[in-house]
Amino acid sequence: MPISRRTRSAVNSRRTATVVAGMVMGTLVMSGCGPAQSDNALTWYINPDAGGQAAIAQKCSEESGGRYTIETSLLPSDAASQREQLARRLAAGDSSLDIMSLDPPFIPELAEPGFLAPVPDDVAQSTTENVVEGALAGATWKDELVTVPFWANTQIMWYRKSVAEAAGLDMSKPVTWDQIMEAARTQDKSLGVQGAQAESMTVWVNALVESAGGSIIVDPEATADTIELGLDSDAGKAAADVISTIGKDGLGGAGLPTQDENGSLIAFQGDSGSFMVNYPFVWPATTAAVEAGTLDQAVLDDIGWGVFPRMSEDQEAAPPLGGINLGVGAESDNPELAYEAVQCIVSVENQSEYFVTNGNPPSNTEAYEDPRIEESFPMAETIRDSLQVAAPRPQTPFYNEVSTGIQQTWAPPSAVDPENTPETSSNFITSVLRGEQLL
Repeated sequence: MPISRRTRSAVNSRRTATVVAGMVMGTLVMSGCGPAQSDNALTWYINPDAGGQAAIAQKCSEESGGRYTIETSLLPSDAASQREQLARRLAAGDSSLDIMSLDPPFIPELAEPGFLAPVPDDVAQSTTENVVEGALAGATWKDELVTVPFWANTQIMWYRKSVAEAAGLDMSKPVTWDQIMEAARTQDKSLGVQGAQAESMTVWVNALVESAGGSIIVDPEATADTIELGLDSDAGKAAADVISTIGKDGLGGAGLPTQDENGSLIAFQGDSGSFMVNYPFVWPATTAAVEAGTLDQAVLDDIGWGVFPRMSEDQEAAPPLGGINLGVGAESDNPELAYEAVQCIVSVENQSEYFVTNGNPPSNTEAYEDPRIEESFPMAETIRDSLQVAAPRPQTPFYNEVSTGIQQTWAPPSAVDPENTPETSSNFITSVLRGEQLL
């Protein structure tokens, strides 16, 4: 007898709650172990940045007129450790988790078992107006807004104007992966991609599959026993073909198997640079290198940008979606005050200031109208347009298993086989979710 959507959701919820709660086994119960607070003090667990979130916390505290104060608590530097710490605290009922900076891929895992306080209707309305589509998709689970978009991130295509011109590419139009691979080949240059066995590989695979019209997860709400992956498909094989070609033909350079975002930037800035997919930090990092005298001004002048490459000429690309959303813990003692503070944090003014000072793009399109943004990031319009069509990584309570499985089966790029890798990775991830194999 087919399982109804409601029954399937309930089973999924119980299973997820059990999995996450199991993370606290063997550890001290963490409920009540957060920072000591006064009645109107809120704790905001933040990811590391250049001090921008702490500055916003102080600003909103002052503007509240004493209604609340926001204290920040720093999470680990890597996303996986952030997820683990927050999941453990939430599963233990820690009431200090008033506000949390959350990576979009981990939101379903926390929303499914009810670890996040519901977003009030008035807050949802005020914080989603003029927000880019990609950020809204990443803040939603089961067609419901469960977190509030703060800042959004995406990869765009960076290119060396001299190489594009020599290859005869018209960069005023969208280009495809086939075109930039051929340009790199004919010009004897390297493509800037992230081929390391890390989260960046999942980001790349997902963007390619989505750009080819597919999805890694067919039904995000499926249980571990019924989940269906969309990797073994035409879209998955097309994604594998791109990664395989870059790896086997040496188009990513010798360092491709261990290359992350910083590594690909360094290579792009060198003599072999041609085209690169990477985040907006590329611009301030390159500008800083020129100002420090470690990079020639000519390199900066030679850099152009555009939207993420397409998989085919007639289908719009689906760039990666990153960034941070704000969630409120279900056990918070002050959920109303927390959401009041969230509205202040994500204001248009604060988002534009955060972009200028910390380099993290706004999720709200109105923030891009701040003239300081174009001065600091002349490619801001391209970033905004990319975020409108960006696709989240697989939204599923089992994201950790899915992502780790992709990393283990799609790296290094030279070992990827368009005919076998999509099927192999699908079978492996499915077996892991069913308890038949270990990561």
